[in-house]
Amino acid sequence: MANGNTVWGKPELDLSGADWRSGSRGVGDVQIAFVEGFIAMRSGGRPDGPSLVFAPGGWRKFVLGARGGNFGLT
Repeated sequence: MANGNTVWGKPELDLSGADWRSGSRGVGDVQIAFVEGFIAMRSGGRPDGPSLVFAPGGWRKFVLGARGGNFGLT
């Protein structure tokens, strides 16, 4: 649950009970979870590592950018 504190403008969410879903099955697997109106993303290979947290508008921009090849992932 968000405790009202923020880090770099993002809420501190309790992700311990999040329902993480994988986008693929392989090396570099990315997992996402929807928590309290935000979208969290983490590496499936390092589930105890850090997570990125997006507001819905930021998530949309990120996904569109990734699909458009803006991050050199192709």
